[in-house]
Amino acid sequence: MIKNVGIQQPSIVSPQEGKIPSSVGKADGEVFKGLLDQKITGGVEQLKNTAQANASEGLKFSSHAIERIQSRGIKLDPNDMKRLNDAVDKALLKGSKDTLVIMGENAFVVSAKNKTVITAMDKNQMKENVFTNIDSTILI
Repeated sequence: MIKNVGIQQPSIVSPQEGKIPSSVGKADGEVFKGLLDQKITGGVEQLKNTAQANASEGLKFSSHAIERIQSRGIKLDPNDMKRLNDAVDKALLKGSKDTLVIMGENAFVVSAKNKTVITAMDKNQMKENVFTNIDSTILI
């Protein structure tokens, strides 16, 4: 004999009761879509504004990067600096945080959000090297 231990029979919802109220319609869906689109667009615009603000600041170099550039004999002329800065701006616009920029025979790991070169290496140091903690790569 099976005893009833407090389990209740599920209630049955009639088709009429299960319908979405008529007050929720296409207009509400369109309002929601409009709000969502506005939020997404606003986020993208905010990212672009941040990137443009940082672009005017130019690149900074960590003390580690400066040591590596000097010890490895890496030369950067004003044109190279502009190309490197532009590459970081592109990475930032795409939402990158840490990027590897390969420019000719040199590579730079850059914190795009801080606009700071973290380290630099020439072609000899790049061989058989594994680059970690980056979320993008730019070849220029």
